[in-house]
Amino acid sequence: MIQRLLQFLDNSPVNFLAARNIADILRENGYRELDSRQPMPEVKAGDRFFVMKNASSVYAFHIGKQPMDRTGFHMICAHCDSPTFRIKPNAEMLTEGGMVKLNTEVYGGPIMSTWFDRPLTIAGRVILRGEDAMHPRTALIHVRRPLMQIANLAIHFNRQVNDGVALSRQKDVLPLLGVISNQLEEDSLLMNIILEELNREQKVAQEDILDFDVYLADATPACTFGAHNEFISSGRLDDLSMCYAALEALLASPTTDTTKVMAIFDNEETGSQTKQGAASPFLATMLRRIVIAQGGGEEEFAQAVERAFMVSADNAHAWHPNYSEKYDPTNHPMLGGGPVIKFNAAQKYASDAFSAAVFAEICRKAGVPSQRFVNHSDVAGGSTLGNILASSLPLAGVDMGNAILAMHSCRETGSTIDHIYCVKAFTEFYSI
Repeated sequence: MIQRLLQFLDNSPVNFLAARNIADILRENGYRELDSRQPMPEVKAGDRFFVMKNASSVYAFHIGKQPMDRTGFHMICAHCDSPTFRIKPNAEMLTEGGMVKLNTEVYGGPIMSTWFDRPLTIAGRVILRGEDAMHPRTALIHVRRPLMQIANLAIHFNRQVNDGVALSRQKDVLPLLGVISNQLEEDSLLMNIILEELNREQKVAQEDILDFDVYLADATPACTFGAHNEFISSGRLDDLSMCYAALEALLASPTTDTTKVMAIFDNEETGSQTKQGAASPFLATMLRRIVIAQGGGEEEFAQAVERAFMVSADNAHAWHPNYSEKYDPTNHPMLGGGPVIKFNAAQKYASDAFSAAVFAEICRKAGVPSQRFVNHSDVAGGSTLGNILASSLPLAGVDMGNAILAMHSCRETGSTIDHIYCVKAFTEFYSI
């Protein structure tokens, strides 16, 4: 199970590739892809299908034996985006000696210093000319070799570096791509790399490239470490580990009376306010269409929502042995201690006593321990998917996740046993 997770992490450096990989696994396991632009087909018990939005979010449905208005639905939602750096248009910046650096902008809230002095690559999607202006084609790329690096300034020029340095998002985090070897490469070094990668799969001319959404990614593979290989080191554990746990549980669970839903959103790290984010009405529209395809209407849809339960799966902060003062004195989850239920008095999380009790009991039935997380009262916490989704789709639900260290670092640290625990808990939830 851990090796499958590591492989998924390595193959999913950005949101588009994560969504593509999830879709491919769903297809391999009998899920058919529907086009949301087409009429909803007849829906019957046992049907398994999925839809995508923007090629960066995935919504999978396993239809239960009973109509949704009678049993509701059980949903796990997570997000496939992670903090990184987006390559800007006209990105190449030629400097002395023919050295080329790339102009980037920050996506989300990364710990920027963790991206320095490590091999990086690029991944994302490229938009290609299609049959007409309204129907361009999309190709995904992932350069699987170290391609660039963001270099630190030597300590000899910055003696205060170990005392903390304020980093400029425009100046300090621009990666070095290479040195141009001839006049033909000037202003086209990055495009040559993109073209080379595209031409591994299909013949593409440079004039066919209309635009791209391409991001930086860590080029070092995910791995386990520790005296007993009890830890996971990887980028994007937040939140791809939750995406993959939900996927494995969905595929492992049988057809039950209740419809199962897996919603993998995009753009959580930038607030979810996009058509493929948790604040979008897209998921609610799809659920309404399924209810209608089962012979129901608005009343039946409202009943389905009222009977539903949502697990908002986004990772939690593990207790750090070097910084115990940063944590709540009685509610600080440990690596290896099981899934973490997250609470916040300001309602930044969807959890309340009812939903927490439900999920804790699901964990108990699965033979899995559970933990609680509450922020230190002097430390402001972030929000996640649960309350954002509930503002447009009023679901009972819980916010939870596995405990990790160094959240939003280029490489985060998690626990191998926690991933196994989480898959067991999710499978139990989907099997009810």
